[in-house]
Amino acid sequence: MTDARSVALDWRPGARLQTLRLRARLLEQIRTFFAARGVLEVDTPLLGPAPGSDPQQRCLDVDLPGGGRCYLQPSPEFAMKRLLAAGSGSIYQVCKAFRAGEHGPRHRVEFTLLEWYRTGFDYRALMDEVQALVCGLLDRPAAQVFGYGELFERHAEVDVFTCDEAALWQRVAAAGIEPSAVLRAAGRDAALDILLTRLVEPAITPLGVVFIHDYPASQAALARLRPGQPQLAERFELYVDGIELANGWSELTDAAEQRRRFENDNRIRRAAGLPQVPLDERLLAALAHGLPDCAGVALGFDRLVMLAAGVADIAAVQAFAG
Repeated sequence: MTDARSVALDWRPGARLQTLRLRARLLEQIRTFFAARGVLEVDTPLLGPAPGSDPQQRCLDVDLPGGGRCYLQPSPEFAMKRLLAAGSGSIYQVCKAFRAGEHGPRHRVEFTLLEWYRTGFDYRALMDEVQALVCGLLDRPAAQVFGYGELFERHAEVDVFTCDEAALWQRVAAAGIEPSAVLRAAGRDAALDILLTRLVEPAITPLGVVFIHDYPASQAALARLRPGQPQLAERFELYVDGIELANGWSELTDAAEQRRRFENDNRIRRAAGLPQVPLDERLLAALAHGLPDCAGVALGFDRLVMLAAGVADIAAVQAFAG
């Protein structure tokens, strides 16, 4: 006899087979793109000893048999940097990543990332390569490029490099936005993120493919600061039709500075009532050993498939969205 409970469950894939075939073709094209450039495909663990320290990012932890705790990685970045320090040269991978509390038309707790690192590149050279890949896959014209500060002056009417935190929150209030206590406790960068999401991103949506570059130094968790202009981080993000698709930067190679930034993130977490996270000591040891000059980027592969398929919900491009 068939169990009535099994009849009610929808076992079928969430994505159409046509979309899954498109997903497979994009993966094949990505591998061809990197093979032509001599970039090595790698595979690193999904479980790691520490997650990212970003105060606005929640991670999933796992208690292992016999004691000890690991984290489902929000990005393969830390492990890939250890490979770079070991002399791997330019590398990429396509893998699953995990972020707690993220669920919606463009977010899932489990998702697929394309992440790559190019030795000898800075963020500007990497922007060119990101554009070549994305515009080629999506058959789009070249991106428009804007400075972070330029967009905020134009659409949020604030100078992000001189405006104090109180004035930023006043601008948030003037836009009719009431942030939570947790966001307020997260400080200046939380206010900037709100203004970016509510005022800047809608303004660039009609422009198609857009790079935003030169973020404030306070938003450079793992990025190098601009020589001679330490208020700027050598960081960029790529948007396509208003969808944030990729986030990259010239990589920080200073182990002591990286430790300082991790510890500062934990102080922000503590002030906001969020759990602190362990520091990845193996990453810091790799940086101390010597990370080559390089730039890296993470690209949301599911979102890329959404754009290629012309769909508005990430569930339509994942076989089983969950």
